[in-house]
Amino acid sequence: MAVYQRLGLIAGGGDLPVYVAQAAQSGDRLACVIALKGFADPTRYDCPVIRGIAQLGQVVKDLRQADCDAVCFAGIVTRPDFSALKPDLKGMAFLPQALTAAARGDDALLRAIVGFFEKEGFTVIGANDIADELLVEPGLIGSIEPSAVTRSDAAKALHIAGVTGAEDIGQGAVVCEGLVLAVEAQEGTDQMLARVAGLPAELRGDELSRKGVLAKRPKPGQERRIDLPVIGVSTVHGAARAGLAGIVIPAGGAMVLGREAVAQAADASGLAVWAVEMDGQADDANA
Repeated sequence: MAVYQRLGLIAGGGDLPVYVAQAAQSGDRLACVIALKGFADPTRYDCPVIRGIAQLGQVVKDLRQADCDAVCFAGIVTRPDFSALKPDLKGMAFLPQALTAAARGDDALLRAIVGFFEKEGFTVIGANDIADELLVEPGLIGSIEPSAVTRSDAAKALHIAGVTGAEDIGQGAVVCEGLVLAVEAQEGTDQMLARVAGLPAELRGDELSRKGVLAKRPKPGQERRIDLPVIGVSTVHGAARAGLAGIVIPAGGAMVLGREAVAQAADASGLAVWAVEMDGQADDANA
């Protein structure tokens, strides 16, 4: 993990940046929270600065005024309508590079953003390096053991997520009795699970006879300091509504927001949730 003194958190939506802020505050390292307008809820932070995603010059100024030597990106930020952005001068200068990178995919765009802040002199720190308690070891999260069929679906779902991830499409996939029911794209995990819930009953499980697995994993070769996969209680609830039997993630390669709450939700819903060892960025996993 990189050494730094004062951290600036650039917060998007969801719970992850709140966990990161709390972890950084506990070590007295959090110097500045920049809540991205339209994504972050500024009421969840102490004295945040609210900025638009294209106000890069102002964001850099905010970080320097707070004497930050490092920055962390955390939270949900959807791809913007670039034509509707109102960038400042530094944002305007970066826009052509952002457009070129965005045409290659989300990971390329995120790498460009990381590169921008590194060129400005900041160390980019992964959310998992700050709130490392969100990473889990191999094993169950909860008490329900996956069946042999569920483990087989998990292995295939991890493989499919790796294939689509290699094309910079998404980080998740759902497989049921060997049949691919969905892959994650721009809609995100919750909406993907809602699509599965809307499929014909004969293709998926239900509350009385659960089957199928959601897998979430990093894209092969992705920039892990930003956009590492996340699951939480809402993921469990979405998987339960879709009739799934389980959720699988790679140990050390995805974050669990509130492990105890996730375990309780999984047990209450009758889902197996577990983490598996994966061979680096390869598809092979001991599911």
